[in-house]
Amino acid sequence: MANAITRHIPNTVTCLNLFSGCIACVMAFEARYDLALTFIILSAVFDFFDGMLARTLKAYSAIGKDLDSLADDISFGAAPSFMIFSLLKEMHYPAAMEGIAPYFPYLAFLIAVFSGLRLAKFNNDTRQTSSFVGLPVPANALFWGSLIYGSHSLLISENFNPIYLLLLVMLFSWLLVAEIPMFSLKFKNLSWKDNKVSFIFLIVCIPLLVFIGVSGFAAVIVWYIILSLLTRKNK
Repeated sequence: MANAITRHIPNTVTCLNLFSGCIACVMAFEARYDLALTFIILSAVFDFFDGMLARTLKAYSAIGKDLDSLADDISFGAAPSFMIFSLLKEMHYPAAMEGIAPYFPYLAFLIAVFSGLRLAKFNNDTRQTSSFVGLPVPANALFWGSLIYGSHSLLISENFNPIYLLLLVMLFSWLLVAEIPMFSLKFKNLSWKDNKVSFIFLIVCIPLLVFIGVSGFAAVIVWYIILSLLTRKNK
């Protein structure tokens, strides 16, 4: 009886990830960016614990793997796409872009498409057991959620061209599927030698979050990408 119950626990937590992600999508579509970010973070918490519980309880399943990818594409692909979509509908468009302004926001869904590609690639890539190849979808979602909520007034000002945001969407879409090794924050022990990169990352994160505020989470993701590139170069 106990095994029959415990084997469903990880999938239940994954469903909570999906449920939270759906709420994040609604909040994003309604331009309630603070709540959208909150539910994206909550989804990330559930995403962390479903994997940990599956390993602890030895409750692996093919359904769980597929369900996890589905939940992640909603929570970390669709939700940030809706945030970008809503933001692009608010933004100031120069006179030269007025003709395409009604259609321009739909380009936000490139993030959802490339997140789906990233997840499919992850599920079939044996190299990504202890590290990543390409930007993880939760990190991408956290970048967009914190950037849009924390820098909303700047992004909708006349000084910020929607083209800049599109270029950022294209860059992060590429990062999701790029053949760039990125480190994982999984600690096997607390040794500096074995976890030097992770410790350096965390040490720099503290002032970024303290001094920048909510947008500091976006800065943290940029720092994660930069450090991954630097450590890749040194290998």
